[in-house]
Amino acid sequence: MLIVAASVVVAVGTVTGMIRALDDGHGTDRARPDASGATLLVPLPDVPSASNSPSAKASSSPRPKKTPTTGTARKPRGTATVSPRLYRHPESQVLDWVRAHPDDPRTEVIESRIADRPEAVWFADFTPSTITSRVRAVTSGAAAQGRVPVVVPYAIPERDCGGASEGGAADFDAYDGWIDGFAAGLGSREVVVILEPDSIAQADCLSESQRADRFEALARAGRVLKAADPKARVYYDAGHSDWNPAAQQASLLKQAGAASAASSDGIFSNVSNFHADSAEIAYDRQVLDALGGPAGLGAVIDTSRNGNGAPADGQWCDPAGRKIGRAPTLDTGEARIDGYLWVKLPGESDGCRGAAGTFTASYAYELAR
Repeated sequence: MLIVAASVVVAVGTVTGMIRALDDGHGTDRARPDASGATLLVPLPDVPSASNSPSAKASSSPRPKKTPTTGTARKPRGTATVSPRLYRHPESQVLDWVRAHPDDPRTEVIESRIADRPEAVWFADFTPSTITSRVRAVTSGAAAQGRVPVVVPYAIPERDCGGASEGGAADFDAYDGWIDGFAAGLGSREVVVILEPDSIAQADCLSESQRADRFEALARAGRVLKAADPKARVYYDAGHSDWNPAAQQASLLKQAGAASAASSDGIFSNVSNFHADSAEIAYDRQVLDALGGPAGLGAVIDTSRNGNGAPADGQWCDPAGRKIGRAPTLDTGEARIDGYLWVKLPGESDGCRGAAGTFTASYAYELAR
C-alpha cells in the first residue's frame, strides 16, 4: 500500500486491506476481513470475487522506484505490547470466498493461513451520515470479544494524488466532520488506528499550501481520535524503508503532529508493500529517533505480504513470488515495535491479478502456500 512515487492504497471501486467497513446505503455497518489457508500446492484457475459494495475502495501498495533496501536485523531488546489479542472481523471478501467454495482444493490453505487471521478494517468510502455507526459496529464487536480492532480511516482530500486510489472528502471542512464522526464510533476500549496511509509519504505531489492544510488536518485528526477514546493508539504514515530517507520522513511526520503525545502513538510502515521486517524495523527506529517526541512513541509494520521481501525490480502490483509474512501480533519482542499487523488483505489484488481491490483466489493461494 502505498507509494505513488511510492505507493497506492485504494483503487476506485473497492478497498484492499485485511478488512473493509462498507456502507450499504442504509446506515448499517459492514466490515470485511480476508481469509487465508490451503494445503494443496496445485495451481488452479482464478475465481475473482469482487466487493458487493459500490462505495468500497481498493487499497494497493506503495510503488517504489528504487531498489529495495534490506536493512539489518536487530535482536529483541524488549516488548512493546499494546494488547496480546487482535480482533478478526467476521466479514470480508476472503471469508465470502471461503464460504462459497467449501470444496475448492485451495480453501483449507486460504482459510487457515489468511482468513482466520485478524486484519485491519478499512473505511475508505466518504459517507458522513453512517461513519459513526459503521465504526461502532467494528469496535463494539471487538469489545464483545475482549479483543483489539485495527481500523483504517482513509478519506483525506486529494487521496493518492488522483491516482488509482483517488477519492476521499471534497475539502478539509468535510474531512474534519468525517473524522469527528469516526471518532464518535471508537468507544472507550483499546483500538489501533492506522491514520491515512500514504497521506504523509506521498505529500510531495501537493503544493506547499496544500501540504500545510493536509498536515494540519492530520494533526487535528489525531487529537480528536485520542480525545474521543483515550485508549486509542493512533499511528501516522511513515511510508516504508525504500521511500523517503528517515530524516526527511520524520520532518514531514512532525509537521503532521506525529511527535505530539496529544495526537500520536507513533508511526506505521510498509502498508500494502513487501519490504522485509528487518528493513522496516531498522528504518522505523531511525524515523522515531529523528522524530523525537515522547519516549513511548513506537511503530507498527504491515507484514501481510512481506514474507519473501520486496521484488528486486521494485514491482509493486501483485508481484510474483511473494508470501504472507509474520502473523499479526501486538507482542513483537522488538524494542519500539508495537505490532506486526495485516493492514493490506492478502489475496486482494493491486489491480494486476484481478480488478483492484477484488479477492483473487489464485493470488491468495500463491501467497499462502
